[in-house]
Amino acid sequence: MNSIIEHKILSHFPNVAFNVVAIAASMGGLEAISKIVSGLPQDFPAAIVIVQHMHPYAPSYLADLLSRRTALRVKQAESGELLRPSTVYVAVPNKHLMVNPNGTLFLSEAAKVNFVRPSANVLFQSVATSYKARAIAVVLTGKDTDGVLGVLAIKKHGGIAIAQDENSCKCFDMPKAAIETGKVDYVLSLEAIASTLVSLVLTEKAASQDR
Repeated sequence: MNSIIEHKILSHFPNVAFNVVAIAASMGGLEAISKIVSGLPQDFPAAIVIVQHMHPYAPSYLADLLSRRTALRVKQAESGELLRPSTVYVAVPNKHLMVNPNGTLFLSEAAKVNFVRPSANVLFQSVATSYKARAIAVVLTGKDTDGVLGVLAIKKHGGIAIAQDENSCKCFDMPKAAIETGKVDYVLSLEAIASTLVSLVLTEKAASQDR
């Protein structure tokens, strides 16, 4: 990423170590995501982008449900929208959610990845290439292995990977697959994930200039 583009996508974020938190979940995801976003302060200075596996042809009420459980702004993602701090963006049914190199969101009808759309891998990989060391990926409860390739991309570009621990999962498949890559930085209970995100994002402000 050249310095002009990097300045453009980061200039509207405060000087913190991480700008984007990408979260992925499947079975049991509503409860898990709700616990995390409810534990974040209203002025949390990063954007949060969420992929939840869902029925492809039914409307999603995830944004409405989450908005009742967090002080953050919550909305369904829209193509062309610029990521903003203190805002939660939720994937829509049957479309991949991606973050472009210029910091805008993109909803894609590209083929399913590992039989799912939206896919954690697609989101994580786009966030990794766009935000590099300023990105955090969080893999929550869910079946199958979605998120593994995305975690590898996050780590390749210098970001942080977090997985939910087995005891707090309804289904441990997705976090387990991520952990087995050997690249996950933190394996945490739901109660610990929110506080860890706050600590990571708000620390090393001066050091973030070099990320």
